[in-house]
Amino acid sequence: MFTGIVQHVGTVRNVARRADACALSVDAGPVAEGAAAGDSICVDGACLTVTGASGPLLSFDVGAETLRRTTLGELHEGARVNLEPSLRVGDRLGGHFVSGHVDGVGVIRRKDELSGEVRLRVEVEPALSADMVMKGSVAVDGISLTVAGLERDAFEVSLVPYTLAVTTMGHKGPGDHVNVECDMIGRWVKRVLEGGTAQVQGRPLSIPELEDQGF
Repeated sequence: MFTGIVQHVGTVRNVARRADACALSVDAGPVAEGAAAGDSICVDGACLTVTGASGPLLSFDVGAETLRRTTLGELHEGARVNLEPSLRVGDRLGGHFVSGHVDGVGVIRRKDELSGEVRLRVEVEPALSADMVMKGSVAVDGISLTVAGLERDAFEVSLVPYTLAVTTMGHKGPGDHVNVECDMIGRWVKRVLEGGTAQVQGRPLSIPELEDQGF
Protein backbone atom coordinates (compact mmCIF):
# COMPACT_ATOMS: atom_id res chain seq x y z
CA MET A 1 0.00 0.00 0.00
CA PHE A 2 1.24 3.49 -0.90
CA THR A 3 0.06 7.09 -0.62
CA GLY A 4 0.98 8.59 -3.98
CA ILE A 5 3.45 10.99 -2.35
CA VAL A 6 6.69 10.57 -4.31
CA GLN A 7 9.72 10.54 -2.04
CA HIS A 8 12.48 10.53 -4.63
CA VAL A 9 13.08 10.54 -8.36
CA GLY A 10 15.42 7.66 -9.08
CA THR A 11 17.53 6.89 -12.13
CA VAL A 12 17.50 3.58 -14.01
CA ARG A 13 21.06 2.26 -14.13
CA ASN A 14 20.49 -0.97 -16.03
CA VAL A 15 17.75 -2.84 -17.86
CA ALA A 16 18.45 -6.52 -18.52
CA ARG A 17 15.95 -8.07 -20.94
CA ARG A 18 15.05 -11.68 -20.21
CA ALA A 19 12.69 -13.09 -22.87
CA ASP A 20 9.33 -11.47 -22.02
CA ALA A 21 10.53 -10.13 -18.67
CA CYS A 22 13.38 -7.93 -17.47
CA ALA A 23 15.49 -7.01 -14.46
CA LEU A 24 15.85 -3.39 -13.39
CA SER A 25 18.59 -1.71 -11.42
CA VAL A 26 17.61 1.70 -10.04
CA ASP A 27 19.61 4.31 -8.15
CA ALA A 28 16.96 4.94 -5.50
CA GLY A 29 18.93 7.43 -3.40
CA PRO A 30 17.42 7.84 0.11
CA VAL A 31 14.60 5.40 -0.70
CA ALA A 32 17.21 2.63 -0.68
CA GLU A 33 18.16 3.30 2.94
CA GLY A 34 17.02 0.34 4.99
CA ALA A 35 15.48 -1.39 1.97
CA ALA A 36 15.98 -5.15 1.73
CA ALA A 37 15.00 -8.02 -0.53
CA GLY A 38 11.26 -8.63 -0.29
CA ASP A 39 10.31 -5.00 0.35
CA SER A 40 7.75 -3.29 -1.88
CA ILE A 41 8.62 -0.10 -3.75
CA CYS A 42 6.30 1.87 -6.00
CA VAL A 43 8.15 2.57 -9.27
CA ASP A 44 6.27 5.01 -11.52
CA GLY A 45 3.05 3.79 -9.96
CA ALA A 46 3.76 0.05 -10.20
CA CYS A 47 4.38 -1.98 -7.06
CA LEU A 48 7.63 -3.93 -7.46
CA THR A 49 9.44 -6.26 -5.08
CA VAL A 50 13.07 -5.56 -4.22
CA THR A 51 15.24 -8.53 -5.23
CA GLY A 52 18.54 -7.04 -4.16
CA ALA A 53 19.97 -3.95 -2.47
CA SER A 54 23.51 -2.59 -2.65
CA GLY A 55 24.02 0.93 -1.36
CA PRO A 56 21.70 3.25 -3.30
CA LEU A 57 21.04 0.60 -5.98
CA LEU A 58 17.87 -1.48 -5.81
CA SER A 59 17.14 -4.41 -8.11
CA PHE A 60 13.72 -5.55 -9.30
CA ASP A 61 12.39 -8.33 -11.49
CA VAL A 62 9.58 -7.21 -13.79
CA GLY A 63 7.33 -9.92 -15.20
CA ALA A 64 5.71 -10.09 -18.62
CA GLU A 65 2.27 -9.13 -17.30
CA THR A 66 3.62 -5.98 -15.64
CA LEU A 67 5.50 -5.02 -18.80
CA ARG A 68 2.32 -5.41 -20.87
CA ARG A 69 0.11 -3.39 -18.56
CA THR A 70 2.45 -0.55 -17.57
CA THR A 71 5.04 1.79 -19.04
CA LEU A 72 7.92 -0.08 -17.38
CA GLY A 73 8.67 -1.83 -20.65
CA GLU A 74 9.69 1.57 -22.06
CA LEU A 75 12.36 2.16 -19.41
CA HIS A 76 15.98 2.49 -20.48
CA GLU A 77 19.30 3.32 -18.89
CA GLY A 78 19.18 6.90 -17.62
CA ALA A 79 15.38 7.06 -17.41
CA ARG A 80 13.96 8.82 -14.36
CA VAL A 81 11.28 7.17 -12.23
CA ASN A 82 9.08 8.21 -9.32
CA LEU A 83 9.76 6.18 -6.17
CA GLU A 84 7.83 5.61 -2.96
CA PRO A 85 8.40 2.91 -0.31
CA SER A 86 5.38 1.05 1.00
CA LEU A 87 3.24 2.66 3.69
CA ARG A 88 3.95 1.60 7.26
CA VAL A 89 1.40 1.50 10.06
CA GLY A 90 1.41 4.92 11.69
CA ASP A 91 2.76 6.79 8.64
CA ARG A 92 1.06 10.01 7.63
CA LEU A 93 -1.36 9.54 4.72
CA GLY A 94 -0.69 12.68 2.74
CA GLY A 95 -2.22 11.54 -0.54
CA HIS A 96 -4.69 8.69 -0.97
CA PHE A 97 -4.60 4.90 -0.80
CA VAL A 98 -2.62 3.64 -3.81
CA SER A 99 -2.22 -0.10 -4.38
CA GLY A 100 0.50 0.05 -7.03
CA HIS A 101 -1.67 -2.10 -9.31
CA VAL A 102 -1.83 -0.07 -12.50
CA ASP A 103 -5.26 -0.01 -14.15
CA GLY A 104 -4.06 1.16 -17.54
CA VAL A 105 -1.69 3.30 -19.55
CA GLY A 106 -2.68 6.79 -20.64
CA VAL A 107 -1.17 9.19 -23.16
CA ILE A 108 -0.49 12.84 -22.36
CA ARG A 109 -2.27 14.90 -25.02
CA ARG A 110 -1.87 18.41 -23.63
CA LYS A 111 0.28 20.17 -21.07
CA ASP A 112 -0.90 23.73 -20.65
CA GLU A 113 0.88 26.26 -18.47
CA LEU A 114 -1.60 28.35 -16.53
CA SER A 115 -1.22 30.88 -13.75
CA GLY A 116 0.48 29.03 -10.89
CA GLU A 117 -0.19 25.55 -12.27
CA VAL A 118 0.12 23.22 -15.24
CA ARG A 119 -2.98 21.51 -16.60
CA LEU A 120 -2.38 17.99 -17.88
CA ARG A 121 -4.82 16.22 -20.21
CA VAL A 122 -4.43 12.43 -20.36
CA GLU A 123 -6.19 10.23 -22.89
CA VAL A 124 -7.37 6.86 -21.56
CA GLU A 125 -9.70 4.04 -22.52
CA PRO A 126 -13.38 4.79 -21.74
CA ALA A 127 -13.47 1.81 -19.36
CA LEU A 128 -10.79 3.54 -17.29
CA SER A 129 -12.38 6.98 -17.17
CA ALA A 130 -15.65 5.29 -16.14
CA ASP A 131 -13.98 4.40 -12.83
CA MET A 132 -13.14 8.06 -12.11
CA VAL A 133 -15.20 10.85 -10.59
CA MET A 134 -14.76 14.61 -10.65
CA LYS A 135 -12.68 15.81 -7.69
CA GLY A 136 -11.83 12.20 -6.93
CA SER A 137 -8.31 10.84 -6.60
CA VAL A 138 -6.19 9.32 -9.34
CA ALA A 139 -2.55 8.19 -9.37
CA VAL A 140 -0.52 9.18 -12.43
CA ASP A 141 2.92 7.54 -12.54
CA GLY A 142 2.48 6.99 -8.81
CA ILE A 143 1.60 10.62 -8.03
CA SER A 144 -1.56 11.28 -6.03
CA LEU A 145 -3.60 13.85 -7.96
CA THR A 146 -7.17 15.16 -8.10
CA VAL A 147 -9.37 14.73 -11.16
CA ALA A 148 -10.00 18.29 -12.39
CA GLY A 149 -11.71 17.41 -15.66
CA LEU A 150 -13.37 14.25 -16.90
CA GLU A 151 -14.63 13.07 -20.27
CA ARG A 152 -15.43 9.70 -21.82
CA ASP A 153 -11.90 9.13 -23.09
CA ALA A 154 -9.75 11.56 -21.09
CA PHE A 155 -9.22 13.21 -17.75
CA GLU A 156 -7.38 16.30 -16.58
CA VAL A 157 -5.30 17.07 -13.50
CA SER A 158 -3.61 20.21 -12.24
CA LEU A 159 0.04 20.17 -11.23
CA VAL A 160 1.48 22.79 -8.90
CA PRO A 161 5.13 23.91 -9.27
CA TYR A 162 6.23 21.77 -6.31
CA THR A 163 4.88 18.58 -7.88
CA LEU A 164 6.57 19.44 -11.18
CA ALA A 165 9.86 20.00 -9.37
CA VAL A 166 9.95 16.82 -7.25
CA THR A 167 8.48 14.28 -9.69
CA THR A 168 9.04 13.25 -13.29
CA MET A 169 6.02 15.28 -14.45
CA GLY A 170 8.22 18.30 -14.95
CA HIS A 171 9.96 16.46 -17.80
CA LYS A 172 6.98 14.80 -19.47
CA GLY A 173 4.83 16.19 -22.22
CA PRO A 174 2.45 15.42 -25.09
CA GLY A 175 2.94 11.93 -26.50
CA ASP A 176 4.44 10.47 -23.33
CA HIS A 177 2.80 7.44 -21.73
CA VAL A 178 1.85 7.36 -18.04
CA ASN A 179 0.64 4.70 -15.64
CA VAL A 180 -2.86 5.34 -14.29
CA GLU A 181 -4.50 3.88 -11.19
CA CYS A 182 -8.05 4.85 -10.26
CA ASP A 183 -9.07 5.41 -6.64
CA MET A 184 -9.64 1.94 -5.18
CA ILE A 185 -12.29 3.08 -2.69
CA GLY A 186 -14.37 4.72 -5.40
CA ARG A 187 -13.99 1.64 -7.59
CA TRP A 188 -15.28 -0.66 -4.81
CA VAL A 189 -18.21 1.61 -4.04
CA LYS A 190 -19.15 1.60 -7.73
CA ARG A 191 -18.95 -2.19 -7.83
CA VAL A 192 -21.21 -2.51 -4.80
CA LEU A 193 -23.78 -0.06 -6.20
CA GLU A 194 -23.81 -1.94 -9.50
CA GLY A 195 -24.56 -5.21 -7.72
CA GLY A 196 -21.00 -6.49 -7.56
CA THR A 197 -19.46 -9.17 -5.37
CA ALA A 198 -20.13 -7.67 -1.93
CA GLN A 199 -22.18 -10.59 -0.61
CA VAL A 200 -22.76 -12.60 2.51
CA GLN A 201 -24.04 -16.18 2.43
CA GLY A 202 -24.79 -15.87 -1.28
CA ARG A 203 -26.87 -12.67 -1.08
CA PRO A 204 -25.95 -8.99 -1.67
CA LEU A 205 -25.23 -6.92 1.41
CA SER A 206 -27.94 -4.46 2.41
CA ILE A 207 -27.18 -0.77 2.98
CA PRO A 208 -27.11 -1.18 6.82
CA GLU A 209 -24.76 -4.16 6.41
CA LEU A 210 -22.52 -2.15 4.10
CA GLU A 211 -22.38 0.60 6.70
CA ASP A 212 -21.40 -1.98 9.31
CA GLN A 213 -18.57 -3.06 7.00
CA GLY A 214 -17.29 0.51 6.84
CA PHE A 215 -18.62 1.53 3.39
